Amino acid sequence: MKRVIHWFRRDLRLHDNTALFSALRAAREVIPVYILSEWKGYHRWTGPARQQFLSGSLDVLSGNLKKLGGRLIVRQGLADVELGKLLAETRAEAIFYNRDPDPFGRQIEQRVAAAAQSLGASVHSFKDIAIHERDEVLTGKGEPFRVFTPYSRAWSKLPKPPVQLAPSAPLSTPLGIYSLSLPTLETWHLEPGAQILPPGEHAARRRLAAFLRAPILRYGELRDFPAAAATSRLSQDLRHGLLSAREVYARALATLDCATPAQALGIRAFINELIWREFYFHILWHWPRVLETDFNPRYHAVRWYQPGPEFDAWRRGETGFPIVDAAMRQLTATGFMHNRLRMITAMFLTKDLHIHWKSGESHFMQHLVDGEIASNNGGWQWSAGTGADAAPYFRIQNPWTQSRRFDPQATFIKEWLPELRDIPPGLLFKPPAPGRSLCPGYPPPIVDHGSERKTALLMFRQP
Repeated sequence: MKRVIHWFRRDLRLHDNTALFSALRAAREVIPVYILSEWKGYHRWTGPARQQFLSGSLDVLSGNLKKLGGRLIVRQGLADVELGKLLAETRAEAIFYNRDPDPFGRQIEQRVAAAAQSLGASVHSFKDIAIHERDEVLTGKGEPFRVFTPYSRAWSKLPKPPVQLAPSAPLSTPLGIYSLSLPTLETWHLEPGAQILPPGEHAARRRLAAFLRAPILRYGELRDFPAAAATSRLSQDLRHGLLSAREVYARALATLDCATPAQALGIRAFINELIWREFYFHILWHWPRVLETDFNPRYHAVRWYQPGPEFDAWRRGETGFPIVDAAMRQLTATGFMHNRLRMITAMFLTKDLHIHWKSGESHFMQHLVDGEIASNNGGWQWSAGTGADAAPYFRIQNPWTQSRRFDPQATFIKEWLPELRDIPPGLLFKPPAPGRSLCPGYPPPIVDHGSERKTALLMFRQP
């Protein structure tokens, strides 16, 4: 073909980009385009921190394309409308893109295909966001999995696609195509709020290299301790496609060659997290209703409390439970929360405050830089006990004992709650006397965990 469009979506990179490479092989000229969404209507699914990271990543992508002789075209509006306009303006023959795993992306893809067909252009979609997607991982009866462990076994047996290097040949983009300026937070009328990690493909590749040099070797030992720099911090890079899941998996697997048995356990634990990511894609693909209701219909009738002052205290990090409050303040300040803390805070909201998981799910999506619809929904439903392969409803984490176990010196707590820095760690791992606070200026616990645990059990047993 003479000229085609590559539609960048969740693949803001040059390395190992399936649709981009296919477009470069298929045509003499490639028009790279990114369609900015309108902010209205998306407030449930994103927030300033993620939009800030997106803007920075697009800026880096634009620079990388320029080095190859290309130019990133930016438009704003509905993807089918804007891509239709671009097809008509440029007389491009096809659109190439990588498929989105969520139902919103699926609907957009259907509209784009219809718009292209009306103009006589073809569309070419590719698997890229997941290593194995949609109907690739099925039971022996050809049905989708509902439980992680058998899904993981089946996933691991499938052949893995190869990793491709970044293109080195020049990228020819036609001149004279109208483009908006690269976005900033002002594009969506938003204000910066979080101190986020450096965005863009280069920064993501540095994070991956740093993780593979050392932390992955102790991942199994330290990954549950929020004060330790022991996790990959790659979740936002996978969410925005600054790294391909294929490359992360392949390079993690390669570290097994020189690993000790203990290190190998940690590496495999990290790989397991990559599979959990794809398991939640799998659940959302086959049961898109999980975004609106419980995966397990047994719990549809549970009578949750309405969000009120307690929910506001949870969001602000003022519950009087130090590990919960520290985690929520970290989220607000950085757009990130450690995975262990996501479980603790989610279970506290659903089991101690008895507030429906959808309220917490939405709050997280509005603050997380790595806000992944499938993983966020799966994690919340897991913690609430309503999801696929979820924690049993009667398994309720105690925030005080979780603090003692995973932050034994209160290092993380004191980093984010400066008012508690002079309190001995041992006093932070047990509730104060009823109505009392741990120190002046810090709120007393808003609930009694023991009492609320009993209430939660009754809610689930007698919906």
